[in-house]
Amino acid sequence: MSLSLIVTGAKGRMGSTIARLVLDDPDLHLAAVVERPGHTAGLETFGCTVTESLEAALPQHPGAVVVDFTAPEASLAHARAVAATGNPLVMGTTGLTRAQLTELEALAAKAPLFWSPNMSIGINALCRVLPLLERILGAAYDLEIVETHHKAKKDAPSGTALKLAQVLADSRGLDLEAAGTYCRHGIIGARKPEEIGIQTLRGGDVVGDHTVFFFGPGERIEVTHRAHSRENFARGALRAARWLADRKPGRLYSMADMMDGV
Repeated sequence: MSLSLIVTGAKGRMGSTIARLVLDDPDLHLAAVVERPGHTAGLETFGCTVTESLEAALPQHPGAVVVDFTAPEASLAHARAVAATGNPLVMGTTGLTRAQLTELEALAAKAPLFWSPNMSIGINALCRVLPLLERILGAAYDLEIVETHHKAKKDAPSGTALKLAQVLADSRGLDLEAAGTYCRHGIIGARKPEEIGIQTLRGGDVVGDHTVFFFGPGERIEVTHRAHSRENFARGALRAARWLADRKPGRLYSMADMMDGV
């Protein structure tokens, strides 16, 4: 039996890519697409329910997994909607505040919720490998991250860069709020050993590049991930949807949960 999905933001970069991949997969069924009011024209070509609100789609498709790559406020509204119906929800939205994540964690008691700032399998593999590298190299190696995205990206640094920085901060026993350095300008003095630099580049149509630098005495190590297309993230989100379909409410799930035991 195929898994039914509802895709929000179906005219967006990620939403349209996800919807197309669902249609191409015989094991998946595109039950509905959602787009904001006044922007649904043309979505009928997907051959499924088309609606301007997730609340209208959910009663028609009980149990369908919702996949959401929209904006923080919209994603939070969608999480509140599925909390009322119990539908699973996979979110790849970035730029969420701590308060918004706290609300998501509370809503996860009512419906299976999954959130990751980056759905790439490769990036999430890095999140597991980087702490090992950090522990082997030790505190003598300075940590820096550079991320590059297309010029239309609205949040900075990227959610992925912040995730990588958090993983490294946790490994080193640092508070990222205090250790994160996002801009350097003027006479700022020598670099502090507890800093984690996170620098942002924007331009062109870059899908997403992230490089983690370990600057040590007499050498440096660079670990780079480059996303070649948005299908990379879309396929990760669909893998998460398959995994989440069998989970129960109770916690805000992540890629780390899905990859446990791998």
